[in-house]
Amino acid sequence: MSQTQKVLELNGRKITLIGTAHVSKESIEEVTQTIKTLSPDCVAIELDEKRADSIQNAERYSQLDIIKVLKRHEGFLLLANLILSSFQRRMGLNVGVKPGDEMLAAINTANQMNISSVMVDRPIQITLKRAWAKNSFWGKCKLFALLISSAFSKEEVDPAEIENLKNSSEMDSMMEELAKEMPVIKKVLIDERDEYLASKIWDAKGENIVAVLGAGHLPGVEKHLQKLAAGEKTSDVDDISAIPPKSVLSKIAAWIIPALIIGLIGAGFVYGGRKAGAQLLTTWFLWNAIPAALLSIIALAHPITILVAFVAAPFTSLCPFIGIGFCTAIVQALVCKPKVSDMESLQDDVGSVKTFYKNRILRVLLVFILSTLGSALGTFAGGSNVIAKLLSIFKK
Repeated sequence: MSQTQKVLELNGRKITLIGTAHVSKESIEEVTQTIKTLSPDCVAIELDEKRADSIQNAERYSQLDIIKVLKRHEGFLLLANLILSSFQRRMGLNVGVKPGDEMLAAINTANQMNISSVMVDRPIQITLKRAWAKNSFWGKCKLFALLISSAFSKEEVDPAEIENLKNSSEMDSMMEELAKEMPVIKKVLIDERDEYLASKIWDAKGENIVAVLGAGHLPGVEKHLQKLAAGEKTSDVDDISAIPPKSVLSKIAAWIIPALIIGLIGAGFVYGGRKAGAQLLTTWFLWNAIPAALLSIIALAHPITILVAFVAAPFTSLCPFIGIGFCTAIVQALVCKPKVSDMESLQDDVGSVKTFYKNRILRVLLVFILSTLGSALGTFAGGSNVIAKLLSIFKK
């Protein structure tokens, strides 16, 4: 038996776990051969339904509607997903394998043998939203920096290194490093998914199950399956299948900050007169408008988009229901409408600064993120300046 496989005999059921490297020819061959040899009742695959459809549909991005993505508030999620898939794609170039080919091999082999297959991973949108929601502000900054560095990394990975990822010693050291640097990310991306995967594998129909999953999940999934078999836990994973609600503090802050700014400006008119009030209003407007517009320029936004960022940012900063990023991204998508070629080359264009800016869809996402960041910086700086100016009014 391969060192990347675990065979568990649990309560009269046989569950074979195959640990793969996601861009490995050997993993593809091992998955295919194991399924053919064991002829299981069911094949459980580390994908969710949406990703399973994606890897089977090579033209998926040609059908992308960026405006619908923005309306669903999934702009950042799309960018993160593109960067992660692009990074894996580049890793596989040296070995001639695309990310997820071993999962596709599992699906195709099961179909050819008339074996049922089940997708057992948590939806990627839920995972990314939980990782974002559970992180601190500093954690979010580290996560964003990691994504950006991954997007433009030119590091080449040797095929032997890819195969080493399936070895427990290599994987253990990676997990330890991740847990040390980004414990929340490790918990959401690895620990929670170990539990989710194990629960869905356990619920799969049949007495002989083959489960295909990344090698890093093998120890955790095995541990949770043992607990499920011993009755120490149930397969209910509702608690890790939902996006954490916003804290009461963050909900209150979304209303208190705008109310505070409006109150401070109003106080300037009351205690300092029309001139002082107008000065505070101008201070607030410019401190919001200029950073949002400047960062939109850095994103190479269309002049109309930059104008929208300048005019709308001071007002959207005071409205909890809509952000400037949504406004600028929609305008950018309308005035520089993405072409089919932009959609078809999305994953390739993520990998370099030049093509990133050239791709109209990616530029829409960049406008969304940078104008949002500019407005956020402007809100803190503008609020501080309004307070400072109001205090000077009171001292007179």
